[in-house]
Amino acid sequence: MRLGKLRQEQFPRDERFEMSKIALGNESLVGSLTPSNKKSYKLTNRIQEGKIPLYSVVFNSIDARFFNCFVSAGGNGINLYNCLEDGGISSLHSYTDEDKEESFYTVSWACGVEGNPFVAAGGVKGIIRVLNVNDKIIHKTLVGHGDSVNEIKTHHMKPQLVLSTSKDESVRLWNVETGICILIFAGTAGHRYEVVSVDFHPHDEHRFVSCGMDTTIKIWSMKEFWTYVDKSFTWKDDPSKFPTKFVQFPVFTTSVHTNYVDCNRWFGDFILSKSVENEILLWEPQLIDNSPGEGTSDVLLRYPIPNCNLWFIKFSCDLSLNYLSIGNQKGKIYVWDLKSCPPVLVTVLSHSLSKSVIRQTAMSTNGKYIHLLSHQCIGNFTIL
Repeated sequence: MRLGKLRQEQFPRDERFEMSKIALGNESLVGSLTPSNKKSYKLTNRIQEGKIPLYSVVFNSIDARFFNCFVSAGGNGINLYNCLEDGGISSLHSYTDEDKEESFYTVSWACGVEGNPFVAAGGVKGIIRVLNVNDKIIHKTLVGHGDSVNEIKTHHMKPQLVLSTSKDESVRLWNVETGICILIFAGTAGHRYEVVSVDFHPHDEHRFVSCGMDTTIKIWSMKEFWTYVDKSFTWKDDPSKFPTKFVQFPVFTTSVHTNYVDCNRWFGDFILSKSVENEILLWEPQLIDNSPGEGTSDVLLRYPIPNCNLWFIKFSCDLSLNYLSIGNQKGKIYVWDLKSCPPVLVTVLSHSLSKSVIRQTAMSTNGKYIHLLSHQCIGNFTIL
């Protein structure tokens, strides 16, 4: 059943949508590809990181001390940078994994219980390295996945917790402080092909969403198993002896796409998701009380992205969820206003040096910077 209007109380901020109502039974609203040009960016830096393809770049959005810091990953290397006030970029630290065959696909910022900044990275080997940024040493090595790690995401309220998705069809919850695998989400009603993306709910600490190559998107709850999370912080024995719990049933499963789903993010209680169909969808999961796993999905808004039908192209948002940015296979970046309805395209960024596929973008917490990954290069666009 379509909503008479988007329930604005579910959106992340007060200045939520410049819209009123979507009539009952109407089709989802599609954004125009005519840019409003309400914001302008210029290319201020370009970093060449050797000859190894880069797959992940992300700003630190969990620790205000390091909001201007970002990290990239590709091959067996991890590189940390700082954005300077004049638009420049300074290198902070580089890490090269001891395994030359490693290829990192994903990286995420995390934090120790004493406030030490961590970076967690995983890839083709299925092993997650947790790097202590201050001490420049490996804090923990997380072993458990049976195949490559596709994405790592950090809990907003407990940044010692990270989720990892894998080609082994599972999602795992880890405590990076103690190195413990707490929960494994897989099995009877889990994903049936590799899991590609995951995201913690911004307000409900027990909930997250996952998606994968089986075309499904699943919402999981950890509330029933939160005692295992608490126990992971006080466990004194060997991490391998921790009573890791298998969770086999999500609270919701849907297929709003007809092909691989390679990126999903919460937007309040709504979900943004992308497949290989040249668009991003904003939709509402409607769960049925007392019927775990069942429900309906209502697609509300569509954000067209031309030339974006390759898989493993991921979008990013600023911390306040005002804007979304995504690259395409022609080297362009589309920036959408998330608070407008119908969707408004803010700008399309391009440069003569950017002609190949942009696998991932990273928006800074305040939206001032947009970083892009294009093969071996990081490009930095700065708002004017």
